[in-house]
Amino acid sequence: MDKIEYRVVIKFFVKEGLMPNEIHSKFIKVYGDSSPSFSTIKKWAAEFKCGRTSLEDNPREGRPKSATTPEIIGQVHDMVLDDWWMKVHEIDETIGISKERVGYILHEELDMKKFCARWVPHLLTADQKFTHMKITEQCLECFNKNKTDFVHQFITMDETWIHHCTPESKQQSKQWTEAGC
Repeated sequence: MDKIEYRVVIKFFVKEGLMPNEIHSKFIKVYGDSSPSFSTIKKWAAEFKCGRTSLEDNPREGRPKSATTPEIIGQVHDMVLDDWWMKVHEIDETIGISKERVGYILHEELDMKKFCARWVPHLLTADQKFTHMKITEQCLECFNKNKTDFVHQFITMDETWIHHCTPESKQQSKQWTEAGC
């Protein structure tokens, strides 16, 4: 039995002149543990005694929970795919939903997390960049001279990711990624 059906029965018993405790005992006798609580029966009995006719809940203030729709989830996903460094507050301001909903969509619906794309040392000095460039040129030159010998032997240990920008802090370098990555 749903709450509207319970309210119909409560309204009927109120019209018959029964008190809330009597109504509650009848509910317990018929429905057992699945009956509404005494406080619920008392509240609705008082409402019906005061002349209420509607069985529906009164409309409530606040925003309805419509922020987690497939369309909004798709918008968030597209925004993150366009810019992996996008911040939650930028997404919520653009779409017009709360930060909590954006976080829920990213973490629960899209199964994404933030990870730091920066390594220590954070920024290379000019000398370090020059040294890296010279070593790379030497490796490339050596490889081009002996292509046949080095095809199966040439290995580099540098797995550095080069980004088109150099973030200034660890927080700025975080980007969204899918959980399996």
